[in-house]
Amino acid sequence: MLTSADQFADWLVSGLELRSTLFHLGRYCGTYRASTAGYERASFHLVLAGTCWLHLAARNGRSAQSIQLFAGDSVFLLQDRAHCLTPDERAPANDEFDVRIGQMTPLEDGAKSPSSVSLACGFFEFRSDVREGIRGVLPDHIVASSNDEWLAGARAIFDLIRAEAARTKDGLSPIINRLTDVLFLYALRAVAMTEALAPGLWSVMRREEFAPLVNAVIKTPGADWNTSTMASFCHMSRARFCRQFVDVCGVPPARFLALLRMKEAAEMIRAGASVLNAAEHVGYQSESAFAQAFKRVTGVAPGTFRRDRLSTTEASVH
Repeated sequence: MLTSADQFADWLVSGLELRSTLFHLGRYCGTYRASTAGYERASFHLVLAGTCWLHLAARNGRSAQSIQLFAGDSVFLLQDRAHCLTPDERAPANDEFDVRIGQMTPLEDGAKSPSSVSLACGFFEFRSDVREGIRGVLPDHIVASSNDEWLAGARAIFDLIRAEAARTKDGLSPIINRLTDVLFLYALRAVAMTEALAPGLWSVMRREEFAPLVNAVIKTPGADWNTSTMASFCHMSRARFCRQFVDVCGVPPARFLALLRMKEAAEMIRAGASVLNAAEHVGYQSESAFAQAFKRVTGVAPGTFRRDRLSTTEASVH
């Protein structure tokens, strides 16, 4: 049984499939403006040495941000958004974010200047059992600070990335890609523990009135859960429960319940269970109703999901 937001974070990210690709590795000196924006892909920046500023343009009613980054810090942009890295505290004008300045040089070239920064930048893809469900509760960017107490274990990963970058020079190393995957998972778990996280699943786990409910649903997903029974479990009226749950989580209780159930079902199907057994385990007596719910949450039909996972497993064996 889950007893903390940390454990819940581990459960939630257990179905993520990651693939990172290094775009460029090197050093900027003097005046520069670096960015991975405009490619319509999730991206990352790892500060291997030196310091710089991350500038995020205003978006969807949210104010612009400027964050100083130090060696050992990393940035994961889960959505393509206007941003840039510069040596200056002051952000560029809105119409200048897309204008890149300066040229990255190899890590070993030239003497380091006070304003130089060594970066590893690239793109990543992440697929989840619950697809848009997971994207809907994650922030659009994560800044992982090297002094974050929740990232203590990630420091060794970052040191390995730095060592591999120094060894390969040009960054053409599949090891860096895999290490970045692991670093992202650490960063994701760290986000789960920060009070600054936007409303989402992890916010629910930090609320004492809702955490026992989430634990109970995960432990017995096939029980007779609905909005009324969940409200009763939390000792609230249905109206009050719905109002407070949406305020904290950002999604209605019914959608939240479907997300948890389909995550459990996907785990079972991946492990080899039949679609019917997975459906019954999460409370569906009708396989067709389960198939509709599964596709609504994951984006694919359960039969297709099972065949894809089986073919992936067979390919990895041969």
